[in-house]
Amino acid sequence: MFQTLEAVTDKQGNVQLIEPFELLVGRRVLVTILDKPTVNVSETALLSENALAEDWNKPEEDEAWSYLQQNQSS
Repeated sequence: MFQTLEAVTDKQGNVQLIEPFELLVGRRVLVTILDKPTVNVSETALLSENALAEDWNKPEEDEAWSYLQQNQSS
């Protein structure tokens, strides 16, 4: 059975798992190095972005928050 675990590297290049996980002695592991560093973004925020965008991009929302834009352009 395969499991994928997220990890980051420290200043010395050591691999640190994000979540605790008990590895048994002698297990084989594969390490994939990703091009970009990790970004701390909530998974919930990413999953809800499209649904919330439907409301955020309505003209009524622009009108409701327009007073903030007026203050910035002065």
